[in-house]
Amino acid sequence: MEELSLHILDILENAREAGATKILLWIRESRQEDVLKFKIIDNGRGMGKEMLQKACDPFATTRRTRKVGLGLAMLKATAEACGGGLRLVSCPGKGTRVEASFQYSHVDRPPMGNLAGSIGVFLVGTQSIHLRYIHRKNGKRFVFDSKAFLKQAGGLSFQEPRLFALLLNSLEIEDKD
Repeated sequence: MEELSLHILDILENAREAGATKILLWIRESRQEDVLKFKIIDNGRGMGKEMLQKACDPFATTRRTRKVGLGLAMLKATAEACGGGLRLVSCPGKGTRVEASFQYSHVDRPPMGNLAGSIGVFLVGTQSIHLRYIHRKNGKRFVFDSKAFLKQAGGLSFQEPRLFALLLNSLEIEDKD
């Protein structure tokens, strides 16, 4: 995957498939501290010790739709190649936390990509998941809450075409420093 937003989308999809009803997406970017970190915490079914140990193996997966689980393996390799790392914490019945870190200025660090689009696509596919998204970028803080957004939209669904454009606009973060 060439953009971090696609890794994030993959992890969000994993959380959905694990039965999560609440997800926290937290991102921190700081040029001054030369760090980019993100973590995704869900309340899905979690992983047992054995699966957790194999989670970054490119051929380990619990999915029935494909025989490989390349997402976490690729993210781990990318993070480590960019002066960071990947950390997984999971508990059966309680959920999973995925944390990735990168040296912000590293020449091989993938760009963030279309994060608003990735989150928007994820939300269109669900109504039952409460996503809270917090993004700190160079001293600025952005917060998005899917439940609050839907409430403000008068109970419309994310699948409503007129709401999708508003959703994408709401998820955009100004890139000015």
